[in-house]
Amino acid sequence: MTLRGCATPEATAAYAARFGGEAVPGHFRLTVDGLTVSSIGLGTYLGEPSDEVDERYQQAIERALALGCNHFDTAVNYRFQRSERLLGRALRDAIKRGDVQRDEVIVATKGGFVPFDGGLPPDPRRWVHEHYIEPGLAHANEFAATYQHCLAPDFLDAMIDQSCENLGVETIDIYYLHNPETQRISNTHETFRRRMLDAFECLEEAVANGAIMAYGTATWTAYRSAPSTPDYVSLTEMMDLAYQVAGDDNHFRYVQMPYNLVMTEAFALQNQQVGQEFLSPIEAAQQLGLTVMVSATLKQGLLATPFMADLSPYFPGAQTDAQKAVQFVRSTPGVTSALVGMSRVEHVEENLALRRLRPIDGNTIRGMFEP
Repeated sequence: MTLRGCATPEATAAYAARFGGEAVPGHFRLTVDGLTVSSIGLGTYLGEPSDEVDERYQQAIERALALGCNHFDTAVNYRFQRSERLLGRALRDAIKRGDVQRDEVIVATKGGFVPFDGGLPPDPRRWVHEHYIEPGLAHANEFAATYQHCLAPDFLDAMIDQSCENLGVETIDIYYLHNPETQRISNTHETFRRRMLDAFECLEEAVANGAIMAYGTATWTAYRSAPSTPDYVSLTEMMDLAYQVAGDDNHFRYVQMPYNLVMTEAFALQNQQVGQEFLSPIEAAQQLGLTVMVSATLKQGLLATPFMADLSPYFPGAQTDAQKAVQFVRSTPGVTSALVGMSRVEHVEENLALRRLRPIDGNTIRGMFEP
């Protein structure tokens, strides 16, 4: 069964309204598209590619929907395509039971990395040749990182089709170009610009065809590196490329970047030039009219353990180390949703207990960065 439709402003607002006093003001926020999104989202990156992990994730997703999370993030290459498929199954089952409607849920995925299916093939390079180069979806020189990454338009079209099939959806709400800095490191700046321009044209066509609703870039180092480094990407330049492709009607609306208690560059490093000012990546995204989604909120579980000084004075009401780390991210000015990898029901219940706790004042966050 293919799930028709997409997330809408009206339906996502209705989802949030169902929680009434269960969710404090500030738990749900608006994106630039007018969607109402939970301030905590569920990511599906971690875990072995096994049936056992799939089952855990499915239970976690179902519980998250019941506790006020309507933002789910994945990628075509996560866990050898299993993450997209299990997310699709979980949503279909929840919809069949009447727990949620398709248009109440924001489904985000990514393309760019080669998505091996089920496991790593004996000869990955040969596999890439057979599946992408020989059929004409991309030239060999359009791959980066030893045939691991590609943003060629025909390749991206195939990735979008594969993601729609894996997820069992007609339309993906947010489609990210996955770690585009991989191409920047391997190419000249002009080649990188041209590839991003071609990729944005491809994504605008996908919007026109109804395969995706909006697009963005999901990065690791691109926006939080120093401008002199080879992996640095300018947010202003990316927005300019989107305007070249589609003017004011462009659908470049979202950026995703890592940010947490020990990786603070997205908020603290003023490396992004917008006009005459140098701003932090989060501030620059806001200035450019982009919604910021944050990854690595718990740094792959590291911040769920007590390895730092006691932060309780900063986060009253947060009981566990994981809750304090999530509260830090979701309270940071400019962050719309904090993605947390949660493959267990108990982790979902622990982190989404924060729906009852107001985000702390932005000035408190700023004060944590003062000497």
